Amino acid sequence: MSESDNSALNFPKRFLWGAATSAHQVEGGNHNQWTVWELENAKTKSVQAEYHINEFPNWEHIKHEAKSANNYVSDKLADHYNRYDEDFALLKQMDMNAYRFSIEWSRVEPREGVWDAAAIDHYREYVMSLKRLGIEPIVTLFHFSLPVWFAEMGGFEKRSNVRYFVRFAEKIIGELGTNVRTIITINEPEVYATESYHYQAWPPAKHSNYLWWRVVNNMAYAHKRVAKSLHAMNRRYKISIAKNSVYFYAGDNAWLSRASAAVMQYFQDDYFVKKFIKHCDFLGVNYYQSERVYGYRIHNPTDKVSDIQWTLAPADLQYVLERLHQKYNKPIIITENGLADSEDENRQWWIIQSLIAMQRAMKNGVELRGYLHWSLIDNFEWAYGKWPRFGLASIDYKTGDRALRPSARWFGRIIKKIRSA
Repeated sequence: MSESDNSALNFPKRFLWGAATSAHQVEGGNHNQWTVWELENAKTKSVQAEYHINEFPNWEHIKHEAKSANNYVSDKLADHYNRYDEDFALLKQMDMNAYRFSIEWSRVEPREGVWDAAAIDHYREYVMSLKRLGIEPIVTLFHFSLPVWFAEMGGFEKRSNVRYFVRFAEKIIGELGTNVRTIITINEPEVYATESYHYQAWPPAKHSNYLWWRVVNNMAYAHKRVAKSLHAMNRRYKISIAKNSVYFYAGDNAWLSRASAAVMQYFQDDYFVKKFIKHCDFLGVNYYQSERVYGYRIHNPTDKVSDIQWTLAPADLQYVLERLHQKYNKPIIITENGLADSEDENRQWWIIQSLIAMQRAMKNGVELRGYLHWSLIDNFEWAYGKWPRFGLASIDYKTGDRALRPSARWFGRIIKKIRSA
């Protein structure tokens, strides 16, 4: 598909075209369980970097950053909290009409039961700034960061703690009112549980299959509680979870490969989706990669990989969407989709392939309502720190300067043509 030839693309007039971020990854100046974790582990992670990621394709380019302790401390980052108007202007430059972001719970409720009026006013004005620009705000309530006090109580490990998350959701949505309509309660629950309670790569870095199971189930319970409460406040709220989906496929026709891929797909998607789907108005889908199965092992192709060594298979988005549609028959919003690509070598190709995959899925019956690229701006990539570059816009962390990458300017022109067709 060339820039001048987008005649094959046909999307609904009210389709949501946008980008996404999360508070801790872009705001800067936060104090939550992640900032505490960063300071405790930054030096260790910088020392271990050469052993853990020295086989990444761009190691020579990023090793200086990856071996610096400062890379693993979020600090002020892009200072999005204070410079969000500049970032919203980037959305307008790309002719986007939607933006997904998260509310930083630790700002709104820094101590248990203590609400910060200034932080609430900030997020209220934040939403209104989007509305004035004609951009649909899509709110996420939990995107991996927790108030320190909640984490010290055990976080989502305890069913009794869920009431605090429900209270926070009721408070902030009550303050924002009907200026928001689309709400993600929890982002990638099982990713959070796996990284935090299996791989020990995220706080609280515990290895316990029992706690993993508890956290996953408590998050499903939390979603149901919040959805019920917010729907009671206003039935017009459209509520979901943002569920990451990895597409598993057999690399050959052997029965073991096909059976293994099916089992892996079940535990990737269905095990958790079945716990919450009845309490969703749509399904939020995050897609980044696929996994090729031979026998009972993963052997991925290596011809195209991202900067963090994820296999790039954007065309498989079609199969993810079709499978989830056929299985659950819910409208879908792609809530995240993108790649770490500091040199901007593959992003345009990724977007082209994603658009084609979306179009094919829609022709096959998928009710797709929106596409939100990850990420609007470069961000703090959790355990990897600052060096991975997911942004449509680059950020100079020393000066704070923002600039749309060439792929983003191209994408904006495509969006404009689609929306004006």
